[in-house]
Amino acid sequence: MTSLVRRKMCFGTSSGRLSQLCHFGPIIAIFLICFITYSGFLCLIQWWPPITLSGQINFIIYLTWPLLIFYNYFNAVFLGPGFVPLNWRPENKEDEKKLQFCKICNSFKAPRSHHCKKCQRCVFKMDHHCPWINTCCGHFNHASFVYFLLSAPLGCSHALIVLAPSLYRALYRNYYIFYRHTQVPLVNLSVYQMIACLFAIGMAFGVVIAVGMLFYVQMKSIVRNRTGIEDWIIKKAKHRREQNNIEEKFVYPYDLGKLENMRQVFNWSGNFRPIGNGFEWNLVDGCDQFTLSLEQIAQKEEKKAHSVRYVAIREYNGAFFPIIHGCKACCCIPISDDPRMPVSINEEIMVTRWQKHWLYGEKVVSKSNNPKIKTKKGWFPSKIVKIHPSSLEKLEQDQFEHEKKE
Repeated sequence: MTSLVRRKMCFGTSSGRLSQLCHFGPIIAIFLICFITYSGFLCLIQWWPPITLSGQINFIIYLTWPLLIFYNYFNAVFLGPGFVPLNWRPENKEDEKKLQFCKICNSFKAPRSHHCKKCQRCVFKMDHHCPWINTCCGHFNHASFVYFLLSAPLGCSHALIVLAPSLYRALYRNYYIFYRHTQVPLVNLSVYQMIACLFAIGMAFGVVIAVGMLFYVQMKSIVRNRTGIEDWIIKKAKHRREQNNIEEKFVYPYDLGKLENMRQVFNWSGNFRPIGNGFEWNLVDGCDQFTLSLEQIAQKEEKKAHSVRYVAIREYNGAFFPIIHGCKACCCIPISDDPRMPVSINEEIMVTRWQKHWLYGEKVVSKSNNPKIKTKKGWFPSKIVKIHPSSLEKLEQDQFEHEKKE
């Protein structure tokens, strides 16, 4: 496989990357940046005109922020997180036993990769899917994404410093004309410009708070060299060992120390590309490339063992607010990006997650012809199913053994 073909498989084509901008997230993000920048520019040339050296320096710094913001933003969008090639198999066939298989991509998941329901691909070192860049934050665009999160609040803070005093001087323009017109520059804004300025102040303040908090979360993740998904896997690994009385502690294989962890993402030396190709990673002593993958496989096997089989007694069409199944099912909907799953009468479902009025599971289908057949997963109201007799017997047996131990 040539490097060009491999690059297209991992990053996608240029036309596909351009189409990512045709989405509400990038459109809103680009509009906010342009609107705040333009509103601040109209005020800046009146409040602190670039006719003095200090004014020129301030003017250059102000225009530098949108350049930095857009540069890092489009880098995060167009570079992308990197995707596991479709139909990918490890070179060593024995390694297939140590990796998870993705039925949708028909490929094995490389270490640290996860399938994104929105991108419909397995993503290298997936952290989360960001609607504002309309792609995932992952291995190859993590640094650009964080630089964007840093430059956006700083640029908006500068815009706030310009917009707030300018709006004040525009509102009290008559006072400055009659009493202090020789001491400060006058700011003249129309009613519509004042309204736009007010909106820009609110938007800029929101960006500083929201994006600044996200920057903190991302930096905390980078310093520990673990994504939000991996953080959850570690918690489950510790809980699994406590529940099963496993003495051997789980060692997270990618925590190399704070400075080295940051270098894995930012890589200030060399070509500034993140360290690693998405398939292999730098590890702590005593771990191998499959330590985390094997832990995930063990967790899924345990999850499958604790799943309960249900059978549908009523139909469900996949509605977000199923009024016909009760008001409680409408009011207590699951907070999740997982889909709703239509269910027909007598269909069997293996449930792995429980809420008071909703269940999450996977439909039971015959896999005799193809063991890797795609199955449907999703949420459905708990009122439409009952426990399958086989699971009922299993639950009674487990309860009996538990009481016997006590």
